[in-house]
Amino acid sequence: MMPPRFPVTPHQIDLVVAQFYARVRKDALLGPVFMAHVDDWPAHESRIAAFWRNAILHDRAYDGSPMMAHRRAGDVTPDHFPRWLALFDATLVECLPSETAAAWSVLVHRIGAGLRMGVADRAEGPPSLR
Repeated sequence: MMPPRFPVTPHQIDLVVAQFYARVRKDALLGPVFMAHVDDWPAHESRIAAFWRNAILHDRAYDGSPMMAHRRAGDVTPDHFPRWLALFDATLVECLPSETAAAWSVLVHRIGAGLRMGVADRAEGPPSLR
């Protein structure tokens, strides 16, 4: 089994996810986008916590595709990601020791950059091969 990317507990992951989505629901930019797609917040938060446990702790309980979920949503744009990252970073700083928050922030920014590019590619459509 691989060691964790950085020291964090499953409980801390759950706390970050819950606090982050509490902020998202109140956010003027992101709230309406998430509210249009999430019907069951506890189930969504559980799924996202499983994603982070997989990404950080190498727990193999998550089997989804974040890229496909964000692309399929249809209303997620590249402009949403700076706000998403700002809320996530604020949550990390609030909930975790500084070294853990900083390490997770590096990972979330790398993942966010990939998702942002994937959503931008969807918005531009398929490349022209002519």
